[in-house]
Amino acid sequence: MKPPSKTIVFDLDGTLVDSLPDIIASFQYGLARLGMPVPSEAEVRTLIGHPLEAMYAHFAPEQVPTLCALYREHYPRNFTTRSRPYPGVVDFLGNLRERGYSLAIATTKRTDMARRFVEALGLTSAVDHVQGTDGFPHKPAPDVIHRALAALGTEGLWMVGDTTHDILAGKAAGLRTYAVTWGTHEEALLATVAPDELQPNLSRLLEHLPSCR
Repeated sequence: MKPPSKTIVFDLDGTLVDSLPDIIASFQYGLARLGMPVPSEAEVRTLIGHPLEAMYAHFAPEQVPTLCALYREHYPRNFTTRSRPYPGVVDFLGNLRERGYSLAIATTKRTDMARRFVEALGLTSAVDHVQGTDGFPHKPAPDVIHRALAALGTEGLWMVGDTTHDILAGKAAGLRTYAVTWGTHEEALLATVAPDELQPNLSRLLEHLPSCR
């Protein structure tokens, strides 16, 4: 069977899954365990999309390894406490598959964690490949997108994300870009990087995607 000729690439957290509360809670947990000042949800939210090490370096550069270890202990035990796919996402992904597109996730999470998370939320069968960021440049560099597409052996068409990092990475990879405003970055910030589409949900993407079967 011939594989799909085009791939839609999605960010994970804040794009397909409303996961920010669990991420923020686990981030705050490490600082609290060490008796350090705990940043507000808003302060943490502005940094989501950066590698975990860079996020912690913003608050406690001398404790980054310990804080990352605490996060990676806490998050897998609590990452489905509040996290859920955004409304309509599962059906939307199914619609894209029916139209003949392959679907990849390209995330700043490490690949092992990303795949565990996707599986825990029942999304494994909804996508063709989950690519995390493992020891290579993170978004806004396009490396994670290139690796996802290489794993599938297909050509990328759109990058869908909720942060400026996602959009800049998509542009650098030569993809069209679709920003959703229901995640991490607000509409005004997303507009500064000029995505091809800036929308409150995913529905308009379908207007750009005729069946490729």
